[in-house]
Amino acid sequence: MSLSFSGSFSLFALIGIVAFLIIAPILGCLLDGIDRKITAGMQGRVGPKLLQPYYDVRKLIQKENATVNGAQDLYVIVYFIFILLAGCAFFSGSNFLLCVFILTLGTLFLILAGYASRSPYAEIGAQREILQVMSYEPMVLLVAIGLYLACGTFEVSGIVTSDVPVIRSLPLIFIGFLYILTIKLRKSPFDISTSHHAHQEIVRGLTTEFSGRTLALVEISHWYENIMFLGWVAMFVLWSGTAWAILIAVVVVIVVYFLEILIDNNFARVKWQTMLKTSWMVALICGGLNIVYLVVF
Repeated sequence: MSLSFSGSFSLFALIGIVAFLIIAPILGCLLDGIDRKITAGMQGRVGPKLLQPYYDVRKLIQKENATVNGAQDLYVIVYFIFILLAGCAFFSGSNFLLCVFILTLGTLFLILAGYASRSPYAEIGAQREILQVMSYEPMVLLVAIGLYLACGTFEVSGIVTSDVPVIRSLPLIFIGFLYILTIKLRKSPFDISTSHHAHQEIVRGLTTEFSGRTLALVEISHWYENIMFLGWVAMFVLWSGTAWAILIAVVVVIVVYFLEILIDNNFARVKWQTMLKTSWMVALICGGLNIVYLVVF
């Protein structure tokens, strides 16, 4: 069975948007719970319940919202909206480059929320978040350029329905993307702005002054983000919309996510200088060589 896309907004686009809005937070919550269980197993602990992330968010929603600055909550809401827009753009089969720009703009509002709290810890976290954006954005843009050179389009629908998986033309770019994916998933050794687990520090950097519904909204945003980033991974190995391609993509996504958890639990946090240098080096070597190959050959 194969799927075909017609027009920029079709039935498949609508299904993708609805599925993302409804299913993504559920899958994101489960992945977070699985992450905690696997992490606990690697550390010789029993770990929390699988649905503990859901219980945590529900408890945060029920708490009184203590806000240092009213603008802080507004920035987080806008950040959440942009995450939804970026995910809808991607899963509707729209322009991948547009998805990247929307996501980056949303991250800027999260950074503003950190600065708005006027906390020294949050401000340092916001500064580190800027460094993270500077680290992964060059590779993300090279991913978009590579996709266009390989498929002749930025449209996700055109990329995932090509005759062969795009990874055949972009193996080095895929490797480079996996490197910066650790930054985007906020895992060690690159979780310098804030950490999902308590294994790094007591003060949580960027989100130190977030509480109640605001912090819950940030956590839900991360669930949406994680599913979208894993969707980016699947995009590299999907082709022609066949059932076999979908199965292979699911397996690749599972392997990649387990690899990220493994890295998270075996590497200590590095300095921001190391993160910036290595990320740009990977972008230059992997992304640059792959693009040169596509242009020349």
